[in-house]
Amino acid sequence: MYAVQDEFPLLPGLRYLNHAAVAPWPQRSVQALQRFAVENAQVGARDYSNWLQMERGLRQRLQRLLNAPSHKDIALVKNTSQALSYVAFGLDWRAGDQIIISDEEFPSNRIVWEALAPQGVEVIKVNLHGGDAEGALLAACGPRTRLMAISAVQFASGLRLDLPRLGQGCDARGVLLCVDAIQQLGALAFDVQSCNCAFAMADGHKWMLGPEGLGVFYCRSDLRPQLKLHEYGWHMLENASDFSRSEWQPADSARRFECGSPNMLGAVALDASLSLLEEVGMAQVEQAVHERVQWLLDGIQRLPGARIHSATEEQRRSGILTFSLDGWQHAELFEALKQEQIICVQRGPGIRFSPHFYTPQGIIEQSLAVLHQLATG
Repeated sequence: MYAVQDEFPLLPGLRYLNHAAVAPWPQRSVQALQRFAVENAQVGARDYSNWLQMERGLRQRLQRLLNAPSHKDIALVKNTSQALSYVAFGLDWRAGDQIIISDEEFPSNRIVWEALAPQGVEVIKVNLHGGDAEGALLAACGPRTRLMAISAVQFASGLRLDLPRLGQGCDARGVLLCVDAIQQLGALAFDVQSCNCAFAMADGHKWMLGPEGLGVFYCRSDLRPQLKLHEYGWHMLENASDFSRSEWQPADSARRFECGSPNMLGAVALDASLSLLEEVGMAQVEQAVHERVQWLLDGIQRLPGARIHSATEEQRRSGILTFSLDGWQHAELFEALKQEQIICVQRGPGIRFSPHFYTPQGIIEQSLAVLHQLATG
């Protein structure tokens, strides 16, 4: 009988709780890359048309994962930062325009907006911990606000935002909503239509279980022509396969953001990884992620001197749980966990655990047992 666990034959003794950073690949992705490498070695690009068919399938998988209206709304990009840069340096800014972000964004979703300062654009940073994060973000929107750029899930605390509420509020205020979905896409259901976002982006190497170097950029169809292009090449043209044509125009689809040859190696791996998420189903994936975070939460809350820095309300939870232990410096606790083969990371106010849907209960229990020894020893 097929078991999802067979997809992740991690080394014995390894406790992997770091999917919010970089995830292991499932076996099907490893095997897909092996087949692709052998094909390249034996016949080169003889069957390039099959590669293009696979790439089209990947766009369709990503369309379904984001619930985008069309696969034409999907661009394959190098990473989240590249997609954010397309938005930041594509919109036509005016001096005095404002952008709303939170005060705990990952640098990718902060620096790109701060880089607009020479154009007279102001970045407003909003604190999310006053009891009503969405209310605070929307209250910060004024007559000069053009864009709200927010992470669906905050990388350090794991705080999950109510995106449909933000989307509705932004729409009512004439503000564009740009969502960095990297800490949600692949772990929790995500819907660009229900949250009415203008732009969304994510890398494939975290919860989507893919490789680094390939991500997704969703751009609402009515906004695509409004983003000024800064990268040009053969692949972004409407008639990309007609190399003798002298007249040209950018593709009407989101492919207009892909200037050159595609990352076929990354596409092969990400397509295989997403096929696993589709087989399991995102509803089941989300339920399993919540279950594992609950196991960790229950166990850590029982530890003497433990402090939870992530939201405990169910609607605010994500796949991230951040905590600290009294008497331990964060760096020292991280090193102690690393010695016990608990793969995690130090972020923000403490240590960040991030299990995925397939993480065995035994790994959770073993990690909690190690923490208990450290807290009481």
